[in-house]
Amino acid sequence: MQHNVLILDFGSQYTQLIARRVRELNIFCEIFPYNNFPTDLSSYKAVILGGSPYSVRSEDALQIDLSEIRGKLPLLAVCYGAQYLAHFSGGEVAASNIREYGRANLSYIKEDEVFFENVNLNSQVWMSHSDTIKHLPTNGVKLASTNDVENAAYKIEGETTYAIQFHPEVYHSTDGKQMLENFLVKIAEVPQNFTPNAFVDDCVKDLQEKVGNDKVVLGLSGGVDSTVAAVLLNKAIGKNLYCIFVNNGLLRKNEFENVLHQYKDMGLNVKGVDASARFLEALAGVDDPETKRKIIGNAFIEVFDDEAHKIEDVTWLAQGTIYPDVIESVSVKGPSATIKSHHNVGGLPDFMKLKIVEPLRMLFKDEVRRVGATLGIDPELLGRHPFPGPGLSIRILGDITPEKVRILQEVDAVFINGLKEHGLYDKVWQAGAILLPVNSVGVMGDERTYEKVVALRAVESTDGMTADWVHLPYEFLMKISNEIINKVKGVNRVVYDISSKPPATIEWE
Repeated sequence: MQHNVLILDFGSQYTQLIARRVRELNIFCEIFPYNNFPTDLSSYKAVILGGSPYSVRSEDALQIDLSEIRGKLPLLAVCYGAQYLAHFSGGEVAASNIREYGRANLSYIKEDEVFFENVNLNSQVWMSHSDTIKHLPTNGVKLASTNDVENAAYKIEGETTYAIQFHPEVYHSTDGKQMLENFLVKIAEVPQNFTPNAFVDDCVKDLQEKVGNDKVVLGLSGGVDSTVAAVLLNKAIGKNLYCIFVNNGLLRKNEFENVLHQYKDMGLNVKGVDASARFLEALAGVDDPETKRKIIGNAFIEVFDDEAHKIEDVTWLAQGTIYPDVIESVSVKGPSATIKSHHNVGGLPDFMKLKIVEPLRMLFKDEVRRVGATLGIDPELLGRHPFPGPGLSIRILGDITPEKVRILQEVDAVFINGLKEHGLYDKVWQAGAILLPVNSVGVMGDERTYEKVVALRAVESTDGMTADWVHLPYEFLMKISNEIINKVKGVNRVVYDISSKPPATIEWE
């Protein structure tokens, strides 16, 4: 597969969005830290410098050697990148009198400029910086302005180098995708050949070359990522793929049986292993969320290793790792702060002598679904909401007991089935219930109760990086709350979570 576009990350929260917009143009791209990118750039057709929370004027400004890029490859510098080119190439960057953040409109666009083809005057763009470019770099030519920003966009004569002080990748920049298309397709002439069909063909060929006649073992979860990875591998190596689906006792109600039934018609070689007692015993008395994750991860590896040893001559472990997992495990300033552990990233313990194969590691979640559709996977399975690797353990706040798991499974079933029955499931990115570590007073019949509180959570998102809470109809919430309290013994109060990400995360732990 051609690399095509290299995106250099300077720590901006929007870097992944740049990649997503580029991918939407059917152009393959990769993100690398600004200080650790490939030395061989021969396969790249263009480079994009991302934004950054840093200032180019500060002592700790992030600096990069562009000698192998500028004048040799088409270059688009976004926000920090634009200021960097100006500051270190004969221009001047100064602190802005006001923080330029939010919506702005283009008040000037240079005529007959390919970068702004099909972009109208007054087009809305999104600003996010506290510095501004006072003077353009050597050979800089102004291409656009807003009312408050004189040098909103410029190019450097004698090079195929363009720079903008706004973010084209966010939805608030109305014609941002058009500008990216103008730069990548019309100026840089990057081929638009990254399609699901092309990915499947390339991936199957790569897997066949990489794996050969070796045996591969894959841990299925029932989710979209591992399922698509399994079908891709099955297409490439057939009977040499061995799938293991482990019941950790923390799945949704009846999920172990239902998922195994779904896989029956897919031609996959799947073995179900019920290890629920082993997991619940290991979790007894543990209430720290990160410890829970590690216990579950370790127990899974042990169970998986036991099962893998029953298959002779296994060489590879396949994982459903996707691109956001990979990106979030790398930081431009060293190891990222751990918000929560990614169960797919970080390799294997030494005692598991298996090589890793990750067919989806360069895809975003929506791309995984499109590849799955190309492979003919059931739309219902592809449309499944994401479900955390540690399962319900991180939706039970506090310690885990079989009774708490039972309560949450019942509550979750009422909520998820209700979303499906009311035609709301496909309008939600992810939904679930959380069992809170508090009891509340209630009245049922003529008796006082003191029982559990559950929180319902439903969010809308494109890829899980940001998310907004879903405005579910009051009538629906009223019906579901009533059904939960009446049907699930041990619960007498239901609340609805109206937090967005950020500042909250989608899961509570």
